[in-house]
Amino acid sequence: MYSYRELDVYKISMDLVLDVYAETRKFPQNEVYGLISQMRRCAVSIPSNIAEGSGRHSTKEFIHFLYLSNASLSELETQLEISRRLGYQHDYEKISCGISRVRVMLNNLIRSLNEKINEQ
Repeated sequence: MYSYRELDVYKISMDLVLDVYAETRKFPQNEVYGLISQMRRCAVSIPSNIAEGSGRHSTKEFIHFLYLSNASLSELETQLEISRRLGYQHDYEKISCGISRVRVMLNNLIRSLNEKINEQ
């Protein structure tokens, strides 16, 4: 249906994954099964849901997976705040800006696709 690899939101969310992995390498080892694992899974889920949704048979299904990406983004944002409060984040702003950028792009894509459905 859509070539997800060409979507800017997919590309930027992949960059966000790399940033999360780089930053969580700096976390204490006792967090390997806690925040590190959770933050990485959330980050990976964002572009994964974009890719999965693009392979679905309808625009409505694609939108559903974009909402799932948005939910994972919110979860990552919460974990980022927790890690900052615990003093683990060294580059909080970079990831926070990435989250904001992906959120705007996801919401714009969802809005655009909803408009397309409503025109039909």
